[in-house]
Amino acid sequence: MKRLHVDTLESEIGTIVLVEDGGQLCSLDFSDYEQRMMLLLKRRYGSVSLETLADPHGFTSKVRRYLDGDLSSLDDIPVNTGGTHFQQQVWQALRTIPVGSTWTYGALAATLGKPTASRAVGRTNGLNPVAIVLPCHRVVGADASLTGYAGGLERKRWLLQHEGYAL
Repeated sequence: MKRLHVDTLESEIGTIVLVEDGGQLCSLDFSDYEQRMMLLLKRRYGSVSLETLADPHGFTSKVRRYLDGDLSSLDDIPVNTGGTHFQQQVWQALRTIPVGSTWTYGALAATLGKPTASRAVGRTNGLNPVAIVLPCHRVVGADASLTGYAGGLERKRWLLQHEGYAL
């Protein structure tokens, strides 16, 4: 059984659950999506045990600072997403989307050199195990609509507005 550290953080957008493995953030989700989070962790690690640890490696504090307005506080959080090579490429590319802006799924696919892979990018985006830190909320539909967000569209809207994006 894989032992992972877990901490929670109360916020305006709900309870955030952070999971750490070996000094890297391997999951960040919302408590009302805990079943999804556990499914993704089990797919990746098999059987898991979550042990509470306050502010592992300062990750919880960094997320709190982000929520309090320090929009660069997440930039240096190391992540370990698992996934296929393509998924890892998509998730890492999310970090290149500037705060306060959005990209379309097509633009993200083109950035990866796969301009026809917007649907695959969209599916991968929906499986992002480290929400907010890997800012999948910054990806929108081709018409700039707020399409899909595993944490719910209201959270996506809040995160974008928090970062200064004019909706």
